[in-house]
Amino acid sequence: MAKRKLQHFAENDTFPHFFQPYYHQLIEGFELKGRWRDVFFKNQNPITLELGCGKGEFTTGLAVRYPEKNFIGIDIKGARMWRGAKTSQEAGMQNVAFIRGSVEHIGFLFAAGEVDELWITFPDPLPNKPKTKKRLTSPQFLERYRQITKPDATIHLKTDNDGFFEYSLEVIRLQQLPLIACTFDLDKEAGLTEVSAIRTHYEEMFRAKGAAIKYLKFKL
Repeated sequence: MAKRKLQHFAENDTFPHFFQPYYHQLIEGFELKGRWRDVFFKNQNPITLELGCGKGEFTTGLAVRYPEKNFIGIDIKGARMWRGAKTSQEAGMQNVAFIRGSVEHIGFLFAAGEVDELWITFPDPLPNKPKTKKRLTSPQFLERYRQITKPDATIHLKTDNDGFFEYSLEVIRLQQLPLIACTFDLDKEAGLTEVSAIRTHYEEMFRAKGAAIKYLKFKL
């Protein structure tokens, strides 16, 4: 397993659409910040980020469905991300990129108004109260998102965790954010079949255990 991880890390370095900047490079100024459309994607299409993209199935799945948009997956686990990077490379996909790094650093990676949409798919629920600020729907993270998104940016959340979902709804309520869609069981919402069409490795694991998949969509 360790050998395979090392092989994946090495191959990640060969992918032209896989970025893993060091912290000092972020501080000095990431080369693509504010230039993703012009320099990397070479188009002016909307940019969607998937935060905590894991194996990248959702990022690549969205990219196939919406070729008129650009998609970037972010995660800290390079060995996991290899799968999505490999799949998109072999398929010759031109509207996909991956960044190995912390979601906390997105302000170094993107300029104000550069991002149109965010997906948060099955994040770590961090159930212990001292870690509340590190939840990806906490007020602290929403403020980070505001620094890089357009004013009307949309955020999607898929999770199996009741506590995390209810916490996210409470943050939305307290901040008086427009809630567009909300369900505690995605499979029972006929109008949201497209949202459930792409399933990640973790979603399949949770479903196998009988967990209901929850989904919400709101505006910043």
